[in-house]
Amino acid sequence: MIGGAIFKQSGVSLMGEYASLVGEAILRQRTREAEHAARIEAELANRVKSEFISNMSHELRTPLNTMIGFSKLISEHDKRRLPDAEIVEYAKLINDAAGHLLSVINDILDISKLQSGRYTLDASEINVEDVLQLAYTANRNAAREADVSLDLEVAANLPLIRGDAAKLRQAFHNIISNAIKFTLQGGAVKIEAIRLADGGVAVVIRDTGVGMSPDEVKLATTPFGQVDGKRTRWREGAGLGLPIARSLVELHGGQIRIQSEKGRGTEVGVILPSASTINIREARDVLLGNGGVS
Repeated sequence: MIGGAIFKQSGVSLMGEYASLVGEAILRQRTREAEHAARIEAELANRVKSEFISNMSHELRTPLNTMIGFSKLISEHDKRRLPDAEIVEYAKLINDAAGHLLSVINDILDISKLQSGRYTLDASEINVEDVLQLAYTANRNAAREADVSLDLEVAANLPLIRGDAAKLRQAFHNIISNAIKFTLQGGAVKIEAIRLADGGVAVVIRDTGVGMSPDEVKLATTPFGQVDGKRTRWREGAGLGLPIARSLVELHGGQIRIQSEKGRGTEVGVILPSASTINIREARDVLLGNGGVS
């Protein structure tokens, strides 16, 4: 009887030791996995930082050089008479370069505000169709110049949503502009908006462009990330369009979903909650003392 008790106690002790060893092994494995993930994140952050510094130098210098060079030619008009057509062309090039430079600077300021939490929304009930129409019109010339067809299809029964019309227009403009930028000549970009069963709105922007791998999708939604970070890349940009769009949509209580395949194109889905959902959330935040959408 005593021997049996001793054997039982010994078995329990061995099981306890085994469990302790297994637990330690699992903990070590999880620690290694966490360290590996942290190392990968750090490497990605360093890569993005290095590429951003290099690309931003290029993004700022190129339009500045254009503005300085052609404005100098115009300023020397009294020394070398320029035809009116050339003056108009130079002025247009200067204007385009200044617009690009302003866009880059605005993007940097916007992402800085978004990341610091100092970005506020002027919220009201808005018509998504009106917002999409403005974003569509703003990108129509760029699509025509790129020889890319751009179509807009909006369901007739879209509900009003609560949000900031200017900020949402910026988000959609960034997504559409990005789709056109990475679609080859003869390709297509289509914008569709439908009503969701819960009263929200879904907007889908599909393109037949170059597409991205899952890793490239992650990089494209990282601030200052460039899928093609080389200065000789075939499309210009600071790599802020999608990150800004995602942040603006999330400020509206929505979300962005991206599906892409190399050589097949990209689909960006924007889900926006209904105005009633936002109003309920705002009321709850006020009751809890958390504030709300300003």
